[in-house]
Amino acid sequence: MAVEGGMKCVKILHYVFLLAFCACAVGLIAVGIGAQLFLSQTFSQEATPEAVLPVVIIAVGVFLFLVAIVGCCGACKENYCLMITFVIFLSLIVLVEVAAAIAGYVFRDKVMSEFNKNFRQQMTNYSKQNQTDLFLDKMQEKFKCCGAANYTDWENIPLEPKGRVPDSCCINVTQTCGINFNVKEIHTEGCVEKIGVWLRKNMLVVAAAALGIAFVEVLGIIFACCLVRSIQSGYEVM
Repeated sequence: MAVEGGMKCVKILHYVFLLAFCACAVGLIAVGIGAQLFLSQTFSQEATPEAVLPVVIIAVGVFLFLVAIVGCCGACKENYCLMITFVIFLSLIVLVEVAAAIAGYVFRDKVMSEFNKNFRQQMTNYSKQNQTDLFLDKMQEKFKCCGAANYTDWENIPLEPKGRVPDSCCINVTQTCGINFNVKEIHTEGCVEKIGVWLRKNMLVVAAAALGIAFVEVLGIIFACCLVRSIQSGYEVM
């Protein structure tokens, strides 16, 4: 028995939310890939909790996309089993997202501690010309910073000639500007704190987006439950 009356409106809204799920899934995958690329360049390749979070985000995005397909098939065929599967899986996704958000909050300080450790480690590899120098130069130019805590961190790094800083520390970057530098002509603030401030600002945007996604998912669960009830009633009438 086909879904009738007001349930048709619910079914249409269900399709709209499925499109929103697909958009959210693509967004989660993009955020996860971006976070993974950032962490892979700034952190060591150890299996730390913070390194797992981007993988969880990508997995949730892929899973959400597949669940949206299940929901679409269930609504099209008005299949009770598919719709129940959709509701269960979507509920699991919401729980995983909540767990990931809690983990991100709990490990926020450890992330910065690990970043500080790895940034200093990469500074020691700066003179080896192994792409580390290019990455650090890009970071220092982008965030207008120098060293981990401040520019004096480079005093402990064996650069040639001795006592210099990378040219990327200069306010106006030119070749060899880091040799015999004047403190007034370089960025003196450390990169760890500056990047930390940038991350905290962007985390607010990510948190707002996550709340929006969770709200859409909860509405999707509600509409799906309405459809399940309608489909079940139809079967019972038959």
